Amino acid sequence: MTAPRSGAVSPAGHVERGVPLVDLTRVGKDILSGAEAVFADIARRGAFTFGEELEAFEEEFAAYCGSRECVGVSDGTSALRIALEALGVGPGDEVITVPHTFVATVEAISSAGATPVLVDVDPDTRCMDTRRLADALGPRTAAVVPVHLYGLPAAMDEILDICGDVPVVEDAAQAHGARIGDRRIGGLGAAGCFSFYPTKNLGAMGDGGAVTCADPTLAATMRSLRHHGSDPADANRHVRPGSTARLDNLQAAILRIKLRRLDGWNEERRDLARRYRQAFDGLPLKLPPEDLPGSSQVFHLYVVEVDDRDLVRASLREDGIGASTHYPTPVHLQPGWRHLGYGPGDFPCAERLANRVLSLPMFPGVTEAEVAHVASALERALA
Repeated sequence: MTAPRSGAVSPAGHVERGVPLVDLTRVGKDILSGAEAVFADIARRGAFTFGEELEAFEEEFAAYCGSRECVGVSDGTSALRIALEALGVGPGDEVITVPHTFVATVEAISSAGATPVLVDVDPDTRCMDTRRLADALGPRTAAVVPVHLYGLPAAMDEILDICGDVPVVEDAAQAHGARIGDRRIGGLGAAGCFSFYPTKNLGAMGDGGAVTCADPTLAATMRSLRHHGSDPADANRHVRPGSTARLDNLQAAILRIKLRRLDGWNEERRDLARRYRQAFDGLPLKLPPEDLPGSSQVFHLYVVEVDDRDLVRASLREDGIGASTHYPTPVHLQPGWRHLGYGPGDFPCAERLANRVLSLPMFPGVTEAEVAHVASALERALA
């Protein structure tokens, strides 16, 4: 079976080839000239690490998220790890998160030296089930990491209320620009952790990440941790164990260009979700949740739930539709995480989702003809 190719639309409005899960070239062409210019400038100056581009992006992204501080790092996993380490999380501590997430969430917790403790997700939002969170809190709980999954904000007000003095670190890797009321994700907890992997709503041309927070002291610790535990006042003095986890200037400069377009791209994603909802009306599937009261999601992924998921996915791929699964195996059933001591049946909602979730094409620039092609292929697959 060949992978679906990027779609092309004929003058008559028909899709001549498939519709990919994501097409980065459609976003890339909008910023290509700007990216070429910043590359040439940075290459000419030899300013590859630390400098004005990184500082400017940190200032602009902090303002965008409604946070006082932003620390650019090498990737989203490092963002989570560094945030936890800066909060003092380490060996002997427990950090609560969810099993229905990308494995990087628990990787970061373990890398900080703590033990991941899992609570099931809500069947409708697919985010952390707040009804189960209170029971999971214990004397060793050092932090809670809710995941804003697929671009939908977790129930942060409830989570913060339940956690009290326990720090809440937002895994915002899939939720750039999402809101709860007039507050953007990343500015709600003790820290907000972002990935700028190329497929994200705000993606670099390579890896990248950031942590946002309101506490300058916490931000200073994270800046030390991303650069070998160095003292900000003396680069040759190392005050704590750290690592190499910097966001480089080139990626920061490209992210600055893209940040100015993020809200527009997010609105295109939301519009595509509305068109899908109309096109899929009457089909035997469960659509993604609509916005929670007072919140605004950004559809990093468009994930439906279907019976016989693997058969449906195979049928869509035969029709050239870039269907995928996020995530087909919950964290607690992954071979590398059996040491946590969980087993089948421990998180029934996450396990049910793992067998039913199906990701459909979602990216700015999807045409009406492509929506119709996805809908007709999905109708055939579900027949």
